[in-house]
Amino acid sequence: MKIKKNDTVAVLAGKDRGKTGKVLRAFPQEGKIVVEWVHIVAKHIKARKTGEKGQKLYMPKPLPVDKVMLVCPHCSAKTRVGYSITVVDGKKKKERMCKKGNHAIS
Repeated sequence: MKIKKNDTVAVLAGKDRGKTGKVLRAFPQEGKIVVEWVHIVAKHIKARKTGEKGQKLYMPKPLPVDKVMLVCPHCSAKTRVGYSITVVDGKKKKERMCKKGNHAIS
């Protein structure tokens, strides 16, 4: 998966289209990510004891990674992610690259 934790992403589709946020968690096997303040759903919790009130918790729900696009930290534009392989001290190093500005993304 080309998007990792702590990346800034922009939402392309859905009810939160146009919002940007930081990736809190990534689920590579499922192809989903959790983005801060995006795709917030309400979870209702039933009262367990007598006299206790029920609650309504708001939490971010995972959304598909193909509905978001990475925001480059250098040029601050929505961009696709590519890879560049460099050789350092005889070892190959693979790093993510911004397709628009050709910047390395750490």
